[in-house]
Amino acid sequence: MSASRTRILAEAGLSIALAYVLGRFMIFKLPFGGSVSLDMLPILVLALRRGAVPGVVTGALYGLLNYTIDPVGIVHWAQFVLDYAVAYGLVGLAGFGSRSWRRLAFTSPATASAVAGAFALAAMFARFGAHFVSGIVFFGAYAPAGQPVALYSLIYNATYMGPSAALCLVAALFVLPVLERAVPVR
Repeated sequence: MSASRTRILAEAGLSIALAYVLGRFMIFKLPFGGSVSLDMLPILVLALRRGAVPGVVTGALYGLLNYTIDPVGIVHWAQFVLDYAVAYGLVGLAGFGSRSWRRLAFTSPATASAVAGAFALAAMFARFGAHFVSGIVFFGAYAPAGQPVALYSLIYNATYMGPSAALCLVAALFVLPVLERAVPVR
């Protein structure tokens, strides 16, 4: 195994551990699952530093581990996969912006932040999409009478995903440049 792959594996393991710890510090949580926390931050940072493949794999592994933080009833195995492995794996898609971010990090910090922010938002929106679909398919029975299931899922998932995404985005924009100066990606 090359030194680069070893470094990526070590960063991935640390990211999963840090995401797990940050996931335990919930600002608030909803009764049927979902919470506001910074658990996406390490996955976003890893993805933006190392790329989409390490980001997606790390996110999916963390997603499976995340179930142990706040186990909520699983209604179907597909719901478990969609709400945990797939949803957090999609956060790793921010890694599609890693080359652009690294190229601009020292020459144009403002543009680098805009690139990182755009890819991070797209990835977190993709995670929201996974939860939104899961809410429609598996949790529609919880919608109040007369309310469309899609609207219920949109509101429920936006209640925690919006604040989580905002917190993680702001934190990532502070952490990325500092981490890159301290431990540059080679």
